[in-house]
Amino acid sequence: MNDLWLVIGLALLPGLGNFAGGMVAEFVRTTPRLLNLALHAASGIVVGVVAIELMPEALDNLAGWWIATSFAAGGAAYIGTEMLIERIAPSGSGGSSMWMIYVAVAVDLSGDGLMIGTGSAVATSLAIVLAAAQTLADFPEGYSVVANLREKKVSRGRRIAVSLSFPVYCLGAALIAWLLLRNAPDAAKYVALSFVAGLLTVAAVEDMLEEAHKAVGDTRSSTLAFVCGFALFALVSAGLDTLLGKDGSQGEGTSGVSTLRDYMLHAS
Repeated sequence: MNDLWLVIGLALLPGLGNFAGGMVAEFVRTTPRLLNLALHAASGIVVGVVAIELMPEALDNLAGWWIATSFAAGGAAYIGTEMLIERIAPSGSGGSSMWMIYVAVAVDLSGDGLMIGTGSAVATSLAIVLAAAQTLADFPEGYSVVANLREKKVSRGRRIAVSLSFPVYCLGAALIAWLLLRNAPDAAKYVALSFVAGLLTVAAVEDMLEEAHKAVGDTRSSTLAFVCGFALFALVSAGLDTLLGKDGSQGEGTSGVSTLRDYMLHAS
C-alpha cells in the first residue's frame, strides 16, 4: 500500500508543475513572442525526454526491430489522434491546431506518468529522479497551452479546467503503468517507453513547433529557447542523479539512493 501512495504522490508532481505554468500564463499578460519562445522551450524539453530518458533505456534493453516497431506505433497513434481531432474541429477554424497542443502536452504528461509508474516498478530512486526532473521541466509546457488558448479567445473557465485536467493524465498513466508493469517482463516496460517516445517526438516536431511558427516568426531567440529547453531537462535530470548519489554509487550498497530505496521498500 505504501508503494501505491508513493506512486500517486510522485505522479502528481509533474502535473502540478504544468498547472503552475498555466496559471502564470493565466494571470500574466502574454504576447505572441512569449508564446513562440515557450513552445520552442517546451519542444526542446520533450525532445530531451526522448533523447535522455526514453531511447537510451530502450537501446540498452531491446532489439532494434522492437524499438523501430514500437516507436513507429507510437507515432502512428499520435497521427491517428490528430486525424480524429481534425474531423471534430476543422483546421480552417484554427481549432484543430489549438487542441493538438493540448493533446501534445497531455501525451507528454501521460508519458511522464508511464515513466514514473514504470520507474517505481523498477526502483524507487528512478521514479524520484524522473518525477522531480519533470516537475520543473513541465512548467513551460503548461504556460504554452494556456497562452495559446488565450490567443484563441477561449474562456477563462475553460482554460483553468484544461490546466486542472493535466495532473489527471499523469496520475492515470502512472497508476496504469505501475499496476500492469510492476510484475511484467522487463522487455514489456521498454517497449512501452519506446512507444511513448514515438508519440512525444511527433508531438514536439509536428505540432508544438508548428504552432510556435504560427504565433510569430522565428528568431535566433526561438532557436535558443529550444536549446535551453533541452538543456534544462538535461541539467535537472543529471543534477538530481548526482544529488541522490546515483551516478557515483554503482554497486555500493551504502549509497544515498540505495539507502532511500531500502527505506521505502522496508517501510512497506
